[in-house]
Amino acid sequence: METKELVIESFSLGPLQTNAYLISLPGENKAVVIDPGMNPNPLLKRVADMEIEAILLTHAHFDHIGGVEELRRLKGCPVYLHDDEADWLVDPKKNGSARWPDVTGPITTAPAEYSLADGQNLSVLGLSFKVFHTPGHSPGSVSFLYGKHLFGGDVLFKLSVGRTDLPGGSHQELLDSIHGKLFELPDDTIVYPGHGPRTSIGYEREHNPYV
Repeated sequence: METKELVIESFSLGPLQTNAYLISLPGENKAVVIDPGMNPNPLLKRVADMEIEAILLTHAHFDHIGGVEELRRLKGCPVYLHDDEADWLVDPKKNGSARWPDVTGPITTAPAEYSLADGQNLSVLGLSFKVFHTPGHSPGSVSFLYGKHLFGGDVLFKLSVGRTDLPGGSHQELLDSIHGKLFELPDDTIVYPGHGPRTSIGYEREHNPYV
């Protein structure tokens, strides 16, 4: 199936340097945002004159949702999140913001408008993104695939993996997600992680010491 070229811009936001991704098509003024994190001003400034069709959340830890409410109010766009974390947006204990008062105050947002499910084909920007449920770092973690672009949240990093010692985390589930879903993708699939530099499935399959 033919895939269109994407314009992918990344923003390292907040004290944990969480990667937010702005995805659009060349020459178009409409975009989606993946994981608008804390201190989102650089992202908000960039999208000031853009239409934002949706906010897609790989999961609902506080460092990935800190900019959700501000962006949603500014652009009137809906939020998509897996049902396993449906109540995390409204609960600072579950999203973790209550656990680190030295990093952030309690973060709450309105619930997501739409849920995500494993195997779903999500239509945004006139494109079809495949949704993979990839738990382990958190119970509702998902990864979004379009063509050879994989937005994986905190599941797989360059030469590392997401932590599993937070509530709802599971090391075995994380390994199952990586080996059973992500490593089934072609070697040249580009991985856009929730923190740090991008990498590829083939590179991580060969070199990542944690998998």
